[in-house]
Amino acid sequence: MAEYEIPDTLRFSEQDEWARVEGERVVIGVTDYAQQQLGDIVFVELPEVGAELQMGDPFGVIESVKAVSDLFAPVTGTVLEINEALAEQPEAINEDCYGAGFLLTLQPADPQQTEHLLDAAAYRAHIQKRA
Repeated sequence: MAEYEIPDTLRFSEQDEWARVEGERVVIGVTDYAQQQLGDIVFVELPEVGAELQMGDPFGVIESVKAVSDLFAPVTGTVLEINEALAEQPEAINEDCYGAGFLLTLQPADPQQTEHLLDAAAYRAHIQKRA
């Protein structure tokens, strides 16, 4: 299996999004596995600030030279901030998916919801099953 960066401090969805709790907020992005599978990312469509996202529902689109994929909300909540830099530099997801390439920040409806996501070990196992 290829090497993927899967930080132990994050939670993961089976659709390859990550979630990082920062106080009252949850930062969301796509995993290293996802960005490597997609290849060079050329476009990202994100929701408006204030949009209500439902866990498991699509909230945007990510497009690469190889594919177009939906983005799925790992938790339910209200969009507080989107990463506006991705409009001009979508490749930031390829370069730093857990940092500058984050997608958005949410105010979670239920802060405990992230506990139902996969931890790093479970996400690694999930990737291996798919390989």
